[in-house]
Amino acid sequence: MGTGKKALELAAQHIGEQYIFGALAPKNNAQWRGPWDCAEFVSWCVFQAGEILYGCHSNTANPASADAYTGYWGRDAEQLGRKISVTEAAGIPGAVVLRIPRGNANGHIVLSDGTGGTIEAMSPTQKVRRHTLTNRRWDTGILVPGLTYEANQGGNIGEEPTVFRITTPFMRGETVRKIQQALKAAGVDPGPIDGINGPKTEAAVLGFQLQKRLVPDGEVGPETAGALGIEL
Repeated sequence: MGTGKKALELAAQHIGEQYIFGALAPKNNAQWRGPWDCAEFVSWCVFQAGEILYGCHSNTANPASADAYTGYWGRDAEQLGRKISVTEAAGIPGAVVLRIPRGNANGHIVLSDGTGGTIEAMSPTQKVRRHTLTNRRWDTGILVPGLTYEANQGGNIGEEPTVFRITTPFMRGETVRKIQQALKAAGVDPGPIDGINGPKTEAAVLGFQLQKRLVPDGEVGPETAGALGIEL
């Protein structure tokens, strides 16, 4: 039986490889060396570790062409998998941590290293890398059915940061205005500088992230704020 730890060990062998958003990875090709996107990377690691298709448009498709996507990971977490807290996932080697895509923005998905860190296909500039769960917004942890996992090691990720994103009602205030002003100064039109984090501001954030080759999720957390030259 495959293990989460094996998925993590496989992921570590690909650090530094190329990221291309939307790239398809043949899950049954053990020699694949990229390019990757985040969901394809995690689904490839899971398949290679346990011959399990998960997080794909069809989990019964040909592994060579099965299309992985963070939205499908969210679907499978609800219908097939065991959802756990992000804090719990932070302490389990090979557990998956997911930010679900919403609206026009993309999600993101990573493998936990069991100590609060990650291995992930992150962005064109950052490629496949080790990073951290800390100071980032996540929706859920996931344990893939069919893989076994080591006991929780107690990864510490601290408090979840304030992340400016589409919410109901919309987030408002001076920080949103500051984000809009920084986007406009960067040459990306956020619409009216009104302090309301609505769809036009989200689209501008997404455009800025694509321009800077960051994770294109349409959300402003510490990393995107740093690229904008502002503090949250």
